[in-house]
Amino acid sequence: MNQLQRGHAPPPAGARLCVLAPWPILTVTIERSAADEDAVYVHAGGQGVWVARMVVTLGHSAVLCGPFGGETGHLVAHLVEAEGIEARPTPVRGDNGSYVHDRRAGERRVVADVQAAALDRHEADDLFGSALTSAMACGHLVITGPMHEQHMAPSLFARLATDLGKAGVKVTADVSGSVLESLEGGLEFLKVSDEELVSGGYSDDKSEAAVVAGMRRLAYKARHVVVSRAEKGAIALLEGELVKAHAPAVSPVDHTGAGDSMSAALAVGCAEGADPRTTLALGLAAGALNATRHGRGSGSSRHIRDFAQHVRFEAVARD
Repeated sequence: MNQLQRGHAPPPAGARLCVLAPWPILTVTIERSAADEDAVYVHAGGQGVWVARMVVTLGHSAVLCGPFGGETGHLVAHLVEAEGIEARPTPVRGDNGSYVHDRRAGERRVVADVQAAALDRHEADDLFGSALTSAMACGHLVITGPMHEQHMAPSLFARLATDLGKAGVKVTADVSGSVLESLEGGLEFLKVSDEELVSGGYSDDKSEAAVVAGMRRLAYKARHVVVSRAEKGAIALLEGELVKAHAPAVSPVDHTGAGDSMSAALAVGCAEGADPRTTLALGLAAGALNATRHGRGSGSSRHIRDFAQHVRFEAVARD
């Protein structure tokens, strides 16, 4: 078992990463303050927004391409920009989705959950064009999936990955279901969870042997395949090399969004030119520390990069 070298200088910042966000939403969370009073938090949310937030947290620029429409879309776009994320809105006729969660008792209780309407073919074409050209200008794209598979055709994501991969753009994808199935290559990093491997039929169960077999079934889609396994860390196929990686155990506050932070950090490591193991360590650190926080995609770049030095690697046992 080995450990990353400590004490290296932090990589230079300044990269621009494009994020495809098929479902930016308005989030309202009610919590109990330290003074035992109600506190209401209003943010832009959705997987793509949480990924873009972590890109900015890690010291880089994020360009967010997504559909924005109606009152909620107008507000979400302003909230995104207020966080230092550059929004590239594709105007749509329907409203963006939204939710209201009550966490005053500790656990999340859904008060309201409004889904966005599916994009029509012209709106989908416009979103494709926006993501394609923005990603080519940035040189990096993170693909996140739709909230519901009927929201937009899986072929949109597959065409983006293929076209951008041919153009030399580094593409990271964090998707599942029919979108994952549709991808035919062009990816630098593909991140899935062990649960998504099982639900997608790539793995019989979440055992190590089954996960490795599922990863091999996905290997043609990406140069590197990473499978997150919650408290068990991650198993990765890094240019054909199988490794296990473990971050130090932490006491989580909220697991949701940890995988999105991990995917964002994988893309950042790639943009910084880090080697695959260093990139994977950064991803695990970002995911682990985000789980200790109230706020998806949030954190401290210094804390994440310091924590990454404690990620440990070991070879995967072969049959």
